[in-house]
Amino acid sequence: MTFKRTNPLALAVLALLSERPMHPYEMAQTMRERHQEEVIKLNYGSLYTVVDSLHKHELITASAVQKAGNRPERTVYSVTEAGTAELHDWLRELIAVPAREYPRFEAGISLVGLLPPEDALTLVRQREAAVAEQLTALAVLLERLAGMGLPQLAWIELDYRMAMLRAERAWLSWFAAATADGTVGGHDSWEERHR
Repeated sequence: MTFKRTNPLALAVLALLSERPMHPYEMAQTMRERHQEEVIKLNYGSLYTVVDSLHKHELITASAVQKAGNRPERTVYSVTEAGTAELHDWLRELIAVPAREYPRFEAGISLVGLLPPEDALTLVRQREAAVAEQLTALAVLLERLAGMGLPQLAWIELDYRMAMLRAERAWLSWFAAATADGTVGGHDSWEERHR
């Protein structure tokens, strides 16, 4: 039975358990403290499903059970040798091999000509403002993380997101300007279609 590398949450669990044994609640708490839920969708139901799958595939093992006060027992998991090998192989693949993803924005912008130019311009400017807000919030978060003494490598994915957001904002700015002044290729037929 081969493990399918489809859920980034499984990657995060393997990575966390490569640091130390943890129970699922601790995994979620650690991900939130590190702001990993910014890049990996996290909810408890999915987390427990992922933990069960990794356990079935023998990539992690139940290493202990903790009991504290009136709280229910918590199973503590550890990564196995096979899990460490899977983690490293998966990381190598993710970093080295470009994969075709299907972002919602690309799908929408590919059909932007179906909207009147004025509507498209309004929507692109709204998105540009939202991206600018995300950039501001991310800059504050990066400053806070750096101020905590964390090395850049601890939040490098946020640096990457910052670069992608800056590139998106620049493209949105260009598209808005080219739409407003009619210099985007095909603008005349676009306007004609919506008259």
